[in-house]
Amino acid sequence: MSTGVRRRMGVEERRQQLIGVALELFSQRSPDDVSIDEIASAAGISRPLVYHYFPGKLSLYEAALRRASDDLAARFAEPHEGPLGARLLRVMHRFFDFVDEHGPGFSALMRGGPAVPADGVRSRDHVSTTNALIDSVRQAAYDQILAHLRVTEAPPRLELVVRSWISLVESTALIWLDGRRIPRAELELQLVHDFAALASVSAAYDEEMAALIGPVLKEEPADGPFGDLVGRLVALAS
Repeated sequence: MSTGVRRRMGVEERRQQLIGVALELFSQRSPDDVSIDEIASAAGISRPLVYHYFPGKLSLYEAALRRASDDLAARFAEPHEGPLGARLLRVMHRFFDFVDEHGPGFSALMRGGPAVPADGVRSRDHVSTTNALIDSVRQAAYDQILAHLRVTEAPPRLELVVRSWISLVESTALIWLDGRRIPRAELELQLVHDFAALASVSAAYDEEMAALIGPVLKEEPADGPFGDLVGRLVALAS
């Protein structure tokens, strides 16, 4: 029979618990609307004890953002096997899983964090920290895409294509969260098509890009995402 005695957590274990609780709450509502009292209640501890582990809501928020950004960056990891289109589609599915599960938190992350920190002052250090976390996610995505293309150092046009596509994915996800008016699966496929379209247009203007993208497109099966795009374009033009 249980004695009802709670196990005492170590310092790091308690910190990780609070980060997890805060991230869950920030995923449900805007971080500006979540109070320290709510976080303490959800963690089963007192408000003063929260401050024992974190100086304030802002530091806890940044710790939660750091965990979320690590999770989001990991969504772009994918084995380098099989057609590129299918790989990108799996990446988009995992990315939108995160967006779907952490809507308000994702919006806050991409838009630079809470509008008004607990002390009423949006510090430069906070902005710098948040921007660094966002940039780390973008860089992880960029590095993963280059690896899928078997490129170690991107020529200028390829860098433009990949970074433009990553920005498009971000903005599309943020717009989609505002009402979810387009079926998620359609957007995931459309974004994969967008990558193929951006890369193909760039390749049409540049021989170096053509040499990089041409072999990748030739490996794509007719029934894959890139083949689907070709079919849709042919139907549109007919």
